[in-house]
Amino acid sequence: MARGPLYRQDYKPQFSGHETFPLRYGWLKKCYDRVSETDQEFNNKPLCWGDDAIARFGVGKNMVSSMRHWATVAGIIEEPPGTNQIKTTPLGQLLFGDGGVDPYLENPISLWLIHWKLATEWKKKTTWYWAFSYYSAVTFERDKFIKRLQRIWPNTAQATVKNDVACFIRTYAAQPSSAKSGRDDSLECPLTELGLIKPVSKRDEFRFVRGQKTTLGDGTFVYALLEFWKEFSPASSTLSFEAIAHEPGSPGRVFLLDENDVADRLSHIDSVTNNALRWSETAGLKQVVRSPDFDFSCALDFVQKDFERSDEREAV
Repeated sequence: MARGPLYRQDYKPQFSGHETFPLRYGWLKKCYDRVSETDQEFNNKPLCWGDDAIARFGVGKNMVSSMRHWATVAGIIEEPPGTNQIKTTPLGQLLFGDGGVDPYLENPISLWLIHWKLATEWKKKTTWYWAFSYYSAVTFERDKFIKRLQRIWPNTAQATVKNDVACFIRTYAAQPSSAKSGRDDSLECPLTELGLIKPVSKRDEFRFVRGQKTTLGDGTFVYALLEFWKEFSPASSTLSFEAIAHEPGSPGRVFLLDENDVADRLSHIDSVTNNALRWSETAGLKQVVRSPDFDFSCALDFVQKDFERSDEREAV
């Protein structure tokens, strides 16, 4: 029996919010900047998304709604429920704030972080979460993919699922050169650079690219591991290799890593985290052990170290 958040009896799938527009370059920074300018104001939500947002962002009403959606699910801004307030997040501040490490998403570290946020956002990104955490085949055909989702959630309109799957594919699969003719390259989603999904020769067939991810930093992997740990088993001082590699929402699933790739990263997690996390194979039990005084809130510190190492390599 399938396990995880999507298969809870009270789960309500969501196949909308993006208004059919995939994430575009510049959108996250624009949203971050506007929220940052107003987050000291009381009830600042109308200041961010009011009628003048169309003129400020230079796009139509539906696209403003899409920008807001992507900035929220990417973890750049947040809207606390029951309030009329919007604020920036620590991740948003790291990337786009004063002295932000990557305001124009030029570093793949940023793209991996955004992918992680989207693919683990089970409340608002059903297709994303299901595709990376539950779909086990290497290849998929668009129509069959849509039908699979509809069989699981039959009360959702076919057109809604179809549009969501189309947006999902455009998020990750770069358009062939012939299809780009006459189009602005900025319309491509930045996450296509990760190469997680690629078209195959057959029309409307795609494949997930599993295996080693050379641009995925160790600190970013640790950040994802800690986010998963906090969601999956926050009170536990250990987390099994099986969970890290195979559980829905785990780093192994979301980053499309095979077992050897996960094992390689865990084997030196002690040095990456300065022994805050330790890899253990005692009595044949493979697991990560968390130090008793470890604080999950420091997870972004490991991402910061990835950026610092990246800057050092570029300076050489």
